[in-house]
Parts: sequence; C-alpha cells; structure tokens
Amino acid sequence: MPTPHVTPRRYRLVADELRRRIEAGVIPPGSLLPSESTLMAEFSVARGTVREALALLRSEGLVLTEVGRGTYARPVMPVRRLASERYRKELEQVRSGELGTSFTADQQVDWAAYSLDKDFREVPATEAVAELFGVEPGTMLLERHLLFRTHGAPQQMSVSCLLLDMVAGTPVADPDNEPWPGGNTSQLYSLGHTITGVRERPRWRLPSSDEAEALRIPAGVHVVVITRQTYVGERVVEVAHIVRRADLVDLDYWIDLS
Repeated sequence: MPTPHVTPRRYRLVADELRRRIEAGVIPPGSLLPSESTLMAEFSVARGTVREALALLRSEGLVLTEVGRGTYARPVMPVRRLASERYRKELEQVRSGELGTSFTADQQVDWAAYSLDKDFREVPATEAVAELFGVEPGTMLLERHLLFRTHGAPQQMSVSCLLLDMVAGTPVADPDNEPWPGGNTSQLYSLGHTITGVRERPRWRLPSSDEAEALRIPAGVHVVVITRQTYVGERVVEVAHIVRRADLVDLDYWIDLS
C-alpha cells in the first residue's frame, strides 16, 4: 500500500522560505524581515501562521525580535578564539606592563573597550570545587562573579575562585582593582606565584535563564562552559567556570608534546 504524502504544515513552508533567504543573503544580517502583514499577503496565510514561522526561526537562532523594532536576521558576530597562546599573552603582559588581558586578546580590542561587572564573596568550598582545588570541603574561598564586556556589550561570564588564605587582605581581594591589567596571571604574580600550567575542560549545554539574560543569548543557542584549573607547580591556585555563547567562540588548543 503506498505511503500517503504528508504536506508540511503551512508555517514550516513559510519558515523554510525565510530561512533560505537569510542563508542566501537575500535578507542580509541585521536586516529587518518583512512585516507580519506583508508576509501574510505574500504567503496567503493567517497571522498566527506567520508568528509560528518566526518563532521557529527564533528557536534556531536565525532571527531576533525586539519590541518597537520588529524581527531581523541575526547579525553576523565575529568568532573569537580561546587558545593556549592566550595565557602566554598574559605572561608577556606581566613582563612588559602592557594594558590588556587574555580576554582582550581573544576579543581583539584595546584596554579602553574592556569593562567588568563584578561581585566578590567569601564562601566555603563546595565538594565539587574543593575536589578541583584538592582541598577539604568547606575551605574558605574568594569567589569572584564577573561579567566581561567589550564596548559595553556582554561577552562572557565567569565564577573564579581563589583560596582565601592566599589572597585575604591583598589588592587581589579588592574588587575596585578590577579590571586588572594582565588578568589572573598578573594577580597571582603579584602574590609571588608564577603560573606553570592551565587545565581547561569545555562542555556544551543550553544556558540557564540568568545566563541567557546576562549574555543576551537568542533562543536555541547553546553555551560553552569551560572549567579551568590554574596551576603553580603541582598546586591548583585558581578554579574558574567560564561561560560563553557557543556560536561566538572557536576553541583552538595547541598540545605541546615536545
């Protein structure tokens, strides 16, 4: 018995055509899509069908909708690289006194374009974080919640933890000193610790509601979460969880086996 032909629902046909136009550049990045009324007339569909089609494209991260502006093709944003060389860059900045961090190197922006939202707290280590440090649960930490911006736009979130007994009473524990030229590498160096290694483990997931709001993440777009352990010799001196939009970052690591 022949398989019956199933016609795609009307909203999917509308979405397929708009997707084709976006991907072909007929609707350029950042450009407004036709209004709902225009799309209703073009495709001979009801307003609800148009809204379903636009909702599907939003879920795919292809379009954004703003109140008072309308729906537009998502702008093409530059993909930044997080690579092994970024920490070597910070070491160079420590030695040269250059204004910058590994983050500004990733973003390819100067110091004036960089800013931070910050919140410092003294907290006991959870079992998971204590295991990463190699210390007992409950060990006191300085927990730094940071939102990184370039030209005011949010780019990255992180929760960076330092052992409290190592930083208490030092300039590193003062949020007024952020952003700190040379970043984490320079801060530890100021305490007499030269970083000898960094371990990073990335994983991908959907963002939490707080992450989506803070980083302005469209529906359907994942984040990459990088768990970082910073070493001085065999000792872990910093643990961080770094969150970035997965569609805006290219992870490129050099593994030196020499």
